[in-house]
Amino acid sequence: MTIQIFNSMGRKKEPLQTLVPGKVGLYVCGVTVYDYSHIGHARVMVVFDTIVRHLKARGLEVTYVRNYTDIDDKIINRANELGITIGELTKKYIKAFQEDMGQLGMDDPDMEPRATDHLAEMQTMIEKLIANDLAYESGGDVYYAVDRFKKYGLLSGKNLAELVSGSRVDINEQKQNPFDFVLWKGAKPDEPQWPSPWGPGRPGWHIECSAMSSKYLGESFDIHGGGRDLIFPHHENEIAQSEGASGHDWVKYWLHNGFVNVVSDEGEREKMSKSLGNFFTIRDLLKAYRGEVLRVFILNNHYRSPLDFSFGLLNVARGGLDRLYSALDGAKKILGSLPSSVVVTPQSEADKPLAADVEKFFTAMDDDFNTPKAVAVLFELAKKLNLVLLKPDSADKKLEVAHHVEVMRGLGAILGLAQFDPLDHFQFAPEVNLAKADVNDTQDVDAGLTVEQIEALINKRSEARKDKNFAESDRIRDELAANGITVLDSKEGTTWRRN
Repeated sequence: MTIQIFNSMGRKKEPLQTLVPGKVGLYVCGVTVYDYSHIGHARVMVVFDTIVRHLKARGLEVTYVRNYTDIDDKIINRANELGITIGELTKKYIKAFQEDMGQLGMDDPDMEPRATDHLAEMQTMIEKLIANDLAYESGGDVYYAVDRFKKYGLLSGKNLAELVSGSRVDINEQKQNPFDFVLWKGAKPDEPQWPSPWGPGRPGWHIECSAMSSKYLGESFDIHGGGRDLIFPHHENEIAQSEGASGHDWVKYWLHNGFVNVVSDEGEREKMSKSLGNFFTIRDLLKAYRGEVLRVFILNNHYRSPLDFSFGLLNVARGGLDRLYSALDGAKKILGSLPSSVVVTPQSEADKPLAADVEKFFTAMDDDFNTPKAVAVLFELAKKLNLVLLKPDSADKKLEVAHHVEVMRGLGAILGLAQFDPLDHFQFAPEVNLAKADVNDTQDVDAGLTVEQIEALINKRSEARKDKNFAESDRIRDELAANGITVLDSKEGTTWRRN
């Protein structure tokens, strides 16, 4: 087993060789909790959740740390706008984030530290930087002196001299260099503040991640991840702080996922942004699609590539899931119930009949977590399962069906896909049709029949059939069909599914 990772530090694939054999330390920059999270946040979380699952499936012991930034200019401004404390604001949006992650089928990280709980660690790191002549006090603030750290710009490929000469950074007479960044901000009126050796104030953003990652993973660890937008200046500044304080290398591998672009009806791509009116939160999207649809939509693209967002592409993702669950639904009719997901590895003796598919899946994931190829393997397995379902009924057929399902769902578990009962998938009824929605007002968009309305019509149709009122029964079936609902009658009873 050799897992290849594209390391942003050096911009090439490298074999994963962890600092401690068999163990991986992974830190991912989390969300700043001042608002609901959007599809860009979802991409980061799904990507690294899947990476963690694969590393574990390969037998590695993973310590996954993902932080919350709960003190920041945006948080302070939003709390002031609403007339509430930052604690009240961040509590609300941490809860909302956790609810969204649950809907996306996310496994919890091992640790989710909050910045405001780690001020002591931040201050200790700042004191080390001052002692190492890499930071200085000025005007009540503490700044990092970027030109004293010789490796500054190595991750991003930016040259500090060129940055300074072409700088549009506002002149700040307190700074020795325009690109020096704040480690500790002196207190301002009506802002949260904490005591420190440099007077009351609050931490800068960059020092938060350096302090929290080092506390839980040590002064050197394996992988640091996040979106491409964080490479500069956030991750560049983290390196300067962490290595400046410890005096040695900090992170071995840097992983960054690509941007999310919105595709307009005319096919033009633009960055997702509230100001452009093309912005959707995760919970907006979850009113129209199950979390698994968002997950397969994200994983259908390689994590380093740009992700084009459109409702057409979301519907394609939903159609792909329909294919997986149609195969599982056929298997359920044969087996009575679906076997639980099992741990699948290329070496498993039980996987020999599908060994080539299993090997293809792990080969894809070992190659810099190539999820599009891995998802394609699930579709191949669904196709093979459908062929088995066409065989004459027999005990051997049931065993073969069960084995196909176990392998398909076992591999699917690494991607967080195909884990539900087929009826749960097909009976999802959206609250809204976001493809027709104003992004600023999604509450009043009619998405069709609710689950309760569908069930009521199904019951009404059943009563009509009992009374041999077949005209009424047919009318109700047609009404459901017009709303995208297929009625399925069998000797076990009547069920339904979304088209």
